Amino acid sequence: MLKYQTMQTPAGPLTIVVGETGGVRAAGFTDQVDELLPLIHPSLAGEAVPADDVGPVTGQVRSYFDGDLAALDAVTVEQRTGGEFMAHAWQVMRDIKPGHPVTYTEFAHLAGRPAAVRGAAAACARNPVALFTPCHRVLRLDGSLGGYRWGLTVKRQLLDHEAA
Repeated sequence: MLKYQTMQTPAGPLTIVVGETGGVRAAGFTDQVDELLPLIHPSLAGEAVPADDVGPVTGQVRSYFDGDLAALDAVTVEQRTGGEFMAHAWQVMRDIKPGHPVTYTEFAHLAGRPAAVRGAAAACARNPVALFTPCHRVLRLDGSLGGYRWGLTVKRQLLDHEAA
């Protein structure tokens, strides 16, 4: 059984879906859990029920928005994909530090496949745990925002928060 909670943040509502062990399986800047459930790998999916508390992750999110930008590093995520590159790219993405965004080209290089810029972009687009696997920290070559499932306003707000 999955649990979910929607919290209000400076970037808007953030809904977090966790598994039995408290690992985050989906997260996004929406108050609609139905937008998140299809992002979860079928082996990790299930019925989700609302909860008043989904564990320590909520405190870590509050700490992040209160200025402790490293607070999210302690959050356990549970992501799966069918491809080895995608899983590796998501792990590499978690190592991109706040305030130090990279381009898609740099991200592909960090992930060990410098020519796989489209693959790097796909890893961002398919990321089911926004904020915790920080795809918002990956930018276009010219430094512009590119895309973000939860809107460019949210992406800009997160980057500005991390740059402060």
